[in-house]
Amino acid sequence: MPFSFPARLYPIIDTLGDPQRSHLDLARAVLAAGTPLLQLRVKHEPTGRFVELARAVKAEADRHGALLLINDRADVAKLVGAGGVHLGQDDLPVHAAREILGPRAIIGFSTHTLAQAEAAAREGLADYLGFGPIYATSSKDNPDPVQGLDGLRAVRRQLQMPLVAIGGITAATIADVLAAGADAVAMIGEIVRATDVTETARTLLERLQT
Repeated sequence: MPFSFPARLYPIIDTLGDPQRSHLDLARAVLAAGTPLLQLRVKHEPTGRFVELARAVKAEADRHGALLLINDRADVAKLVGAGGVHLGQDDLPVHAAREILGPRAIIGFSTHTLAQAEAAAREGLADYLGFGPIYATSSKDNPDPVQGLDGLRAVRRQLQMPLVAIGGITAATIADVLAAGADAVAMIGEIVRATDVTETARTLLERLQT
């Protein structure tokens, strides 16, 4: 069956360099809010530590019946039995990740221009596309140029496959992003920097269900 997002909120778990936060604690907090989907993003840890974190988060996701995707690393996703992987433009090609993970894994692929999105759709191997940054973002060291709502609308007009928007999206802008054609919104800073992560994620989930 074609993939569809189980919720319109797509939380991405990343400490964003904050030593006071941990990936596992953040994942537990988001899962406690009832999210059916989350992505684990670990950018600055050795592979062994990444695998350790991914196993722990996978156990928590299983306990809550949630789908866990791993950012960038198909090998880590395979090792821990995650539901799939989300790949960037500079990561392993989608076809290679599909060979590693098999036909049933969920593979997402980040795109930053209409041309990239159209090329990925033509290839036909990803289950969904990420598109952005919609707004300026501080969660990436070297962000791609902002695409804005007009860029998102252009992709939606051309493509029918599931689309998650990412990049600087906040509670104040989610309605505009969904209206521009996104099936889901990926959020990092708005959630993981919150004083109460669970309550923030729960409020966003409820808001996006209406």
